[in-house]
Amino acid sequence: MLGFINALPGAVSQGLIWGIMAIGVYLTYKILDVADLTVDGSICTGGAVFVVLFTGGVPMPLAMLAAFGIGLLAGLVTGLLHTFCGIPAILAGILTQLGLYSVNMAIMGMKATVAINVTNPDLLDQLLVSLRFVQDVAKGTRPFWRHPIFVVGLFTVVVIAALYWFFGTELGASLRATGSNQNMARAQGINTSFTTVLGLMLSNGMVALSGALLAQYTSASEINMGRGAIVIGLAAVIIGEVLFGKVFRNFSLKLLAVSIGAIIYYIVLQAVLALGLNPNYLKLLSAVIVAIFLSVPYWKGKYFGKSLKKGAGSHA
Repeated sequence: MLGFINALPGAVSQGLIWGIMAIGVYLTYKILDVADLTVDGSICTGGAVFVVLFTGGVPMPLAMLAAFGIGLLAGLVTGLLHTFCGIPAILAGILTQLGLYSVNMAIMGMKATVAINVTNPDLLDQLLVSLRFVQDVAKGTRPFWRHPIFVVGLFTVVVIAALYWFFGTELGASLRATGSNQNMARAQGINTSFTTVLGLMLSNGMVALSGALLAQYTSASEINMGRGAIVIGLAAVIIGEVLFGKVFRNFSLKLLAVSIGAIIYYIVLQAVLALGLNPNYLKLLSAVIVAIFLSVPYWKGKYFGKSLKKGAGSHA
């Protein structure tokens, strides 16, 4: 039990980082109504670009911006494959994800892992987040505002505020209209191909940004760091929707619910690991968690909905 409590700050920190990726998944899955599997590759691309640039002497903010930019390009490729080439969105995402594996290897100099030398204090201090900061704050050697929970939490608020502003603009509204009803959107003069590509770009830009934060947190970019990312993203989206869907109606609160969903997901994983589960079963556990939360709305409608109707009929 004590081990679980001690591991909670790290679990919440990781949940917040993956929550930014989940917000990217939310943009395609819920707003654009597109199944995009690019994220498994683009999160690694963001991490790889950041680590290579940062270790090469590029300032941290510019390396983060470059990671976001490479994510935009990954989304652009998927969008063009889908709209210009007529390939179904799910297959376009798979093709881009497949190609990104080789691209990521090339970025990292054909190495499976590229590390950040965090034993160098000057280099460590330049990072935005790091697992070492969790330990340092606990020991009192760093101020509380360097804790990943505080930093990534503030970062998440800024991201949500920026997205809330964007989707309130005419361009953002046209993107939401495209996801709601493409035929009606086209009838209103909206170029749905453009908005679809834009949505995929924005989504993968967010995912790559999350990859850059994750690479900082773990002090390395690893070629398989994005494997199963779509499952984690969907889990966060579904958990947030199931638990807070009736309460959080505002768009910004819905994005916040996704972030909270990612935190809950990682806390559940940490709790199960504390019970002694073999880490090799984590992918299976992730699939089970997603399946359960995806089934909850169906069960509520099929079983609890019927019982409510029967109760109403008996009182009539």
